[in-house]
Parts: sequence; C-alpha cells; structure tokens
Amino acid sequence: MFTGIVEEIGTLKSVKNKTEALEVNLSAKEILTDVKLGDSISVNGVCLTVTNFTGETVSFDVMPETYRATNIHELQQGDPVNLERAMAAGGRFGGHLVSGHIDGTGKIVSKKPESNAVYYEIELPEELIQYFVYKGSIAVDGTSLTVFGVDDSRVTISLIPHTMEHTVLGAKGPGDSVNIECDMIGKYVAHFLSGQNKEEPKSRLSKQFLSDNGFA
Repeated sequence: MFTGIVEEIGTLKSVKNKTEALEVNLSAKEILTDVKLGDSISVNGVCLTVTNFTGETVSFDVMPETYRATNIHELQQGDPVNLERAMAAGGRFGGHLVSGHIDGTGKIVSKKPESNAVYYEIELPEELIQYFVYKGSIAVDGTSLTVFGVDDSRVTISLIPHTMEHTVLGAKGPGDSVNIECDMIGKYVAHFLSGQNKEEPKSRLSKQFLSDNGFA
C-alpha cells in the first residue's frame, strides 16, 4: 500500500525488453536506505517488486499484464521516474489510499499556469471517468492529487510548485501519457452499487420441488 507522496525522482539506467516483459534497472538514493529483496516500490505509480539492488541501483521485473496496462514500456534510458516505498504500518498518511495497481493510462491535453499553480487536463478512457468526482482523489504517475474538474472524458488536476519540482509531472506536457489509478474506495462503491442493480437469481425452492423430495 502507498500514499501517493513521491519520495524521490530516480533515473532509468537500463531496460531489457523481452516481448511483453521487461527487466528495469533504476538509480536512486532515498529508497535504497533500507531496501530488501522482495520489497514493493512504486515506480511512476506502478507497484513493482525488488529483484536486485546495490548501494546505488535497484532492479525490477515487469510482467506482461503490467506492460500492457501501464506506460512503463514507454520509458527510455535516462528518463526520470517517481519513486515511493510501501507505507510503513506506523507511518504518517499524507496522501490517499494508493494500491499501485494501475487502472489505465491517460493523456495530458493541456497545461496552463494560474498564479502559483499549474492546471493539467487529462483525457481518460471512457471506462475510468465514472470513478472520479469533483474534489475526489486520483493518483497520476503515482502522485496523490485532487480532482478539480471532471466531464465526460477528462479530469483536471492542479499542481503546486513543490509537486512540479519534486515529481516527474512537472516536466510533462500535452501529448504525454500518464499512469492513472482511480480512487480505491470509489471503485469498490461503484462495483457494489452495480451489483445491486442485477436481478437476484430465482430460487429453485417451490411447492413442486418440496413435493418431489418428500416434503408434501
């Protein structure tokens, strides 16, 4: 589990492509201070498992499902990436519930400065829009943000100077893709409500059934 509070920006050192699977190696500092094999690290919002590490680098395997559902396969050597370690049980909860399980990718369609903030409009797949509400939560490339606008195909987010400087989003602009994780609570509520609209299965219990089985 993560909170969407990016700890540092790492750099992609190398990536080995094996059809729809990848071996990714990153350079980092902060997240390596207590890293162990098998730890979960959020890389641009994608929960990945540590397979190897040194004092300066960390490696991960990316499976086909992750390859297809995220923009990890678009990364090139030298690209910056958002990094966050899994939340410690006694840690401070600074963002919102983030699982690191990406729901899909979006595309930045506009980037406009306003006072000390920068507003981004992000176009999303139709199936994701239903999970967002005004002032709700969204994770964009693993960064916990607030939705300031939503319509049939887009959401609007706003970044303060600190977020612009300390996440990869500051360097992104129109045309760039971003990993999207919908609000976890919203997804569960939507799934529950959709289930309530389904017809209950008809019971096989009837007078004839009881009679046929000796309960006449």
